[in-house]
Amino acid sequence: MLNFKDIWTKKTLVGLGLGQFLSLLITSTGFSSSELARRGINAPTSQSFLNYVLLAIVYGSIMLYRKQALKAKWYYYIILAIVDVEANFLVVKAYQYTSLTSVMLLDCWSIPSVMLLTWLFLSTKYRLKKIAGVLVCVGGLVMVVFSDVHAGDRSGGSNPRKGDALVIAGATLYAISNVSEEFLVKNADRVELMSLLGFFGAIISAIQISILERNELKSIHWSAGAALPFVGFALAMFLFYSFVPVLLKINGSTMLNLSLLTSDMWSVVIRIFAYHDKVDWMYYVAFAAVAVGLVIYSGADKEEHRADVVDEGAERSKHFDEELGSGNRSQGTLVGSSKTGDSSKRVPATSGIREKQENYNKNIGKDALEKKS
Repeated sequence: MLNFKDIWTKKTLVGLGLGQFLSLLITSTGFSSSELARRGINAPTSQSFLNYVLLAIVYGSIMLYRKQALKAKWYYYIILAIVDVEANFLVVKAYQYTSLTSVMLLDCWSIPSVMLLTWLFLSTKYRLKKIAGVLVCVGGLVMVVFSDVHAGDRSGGSNPRKGDALVIAGATLYAISNVSEEFLVKNADRVELMSLLGFFGAIISAIQISILERNELKSIHWSAGAALPFVGFALAMFLFYSFVPVLLKINGSTMLNLSLLTSDMWSVVIRIFAYHDKVDWMYYVAFAAVAVGLVIYSGADKEEHRADVVDEGAERSKHFDEELGSGNRSQGTLVGSSKTGDSSKRVPATSGIREKQENYNKNIGKDALEKKS
């Protein structure tokens, strides 16, 4: 049964709040990209370039001030930068070939990919309650897709198969990037991760721009209306990249991807209040479903932690049972080898072991109560 005392913990509230802040940032990048596309500007790598430069300057300066040795191999960050740059490129590129509905399925595909990768490489355990939360969130996303179909979003795009392939490839790369960042932020350092990701990401983006988008940039008629979406996109992405490692360290990459499911729904909210658009009623139900799924998934963290404490206590109790049995066997050996020995001198040894076990059992109970409180 769902216990709300287990759900509304500080860790859960921070995870939910930070996740929705990141979701709003992604929503703002989507609106910036839409504005650029409306103006006929198609330069996905160039949009991300300024973000990587900001990461390299800000976090690189902090890293140089610290003068600390790298905690992870430098080539790990090169691989991560390649994956991250191409993930951003593929997702933005997919909008040219397939429908909005197909691209929205990206969120759904990235979640099982992240869960599989964290289970394989990070040994993350997913209990039934967490799986239930994921299913509820995915169910909410499916309702959004059906809502689009119901509202008439049936345009297949110029090349749906190519677009869908780009979506799946981008989702897989996003999953790899998120899991890699989770590993590095937990085993290395957040500042090191952001500075080197920005440094290598800027270099890779610059090379890709010179090959693929050089002519596109030359043809842009630069004005305030064209420059502001670029700057807004870069600032939103900079904040997004800066806070993603915090959420990864607290709740993990699966929670991050589940939180980003609401970005499509926040865009609907903005459309309602800013542009006075009418949306299908299923959007509201879907938003509620994703919110409930996030709460269920987050609430499972404390339950798992409490289960780990119980398992640890059982293991320690087993250890002292074995120690007590060893003490009894030693006492039996002494009795058999010495007929003249005084048994009263050996009783305190056994009682001492028992007293030691009782004290540790009390400590286990005390630890469990402290964790629960």
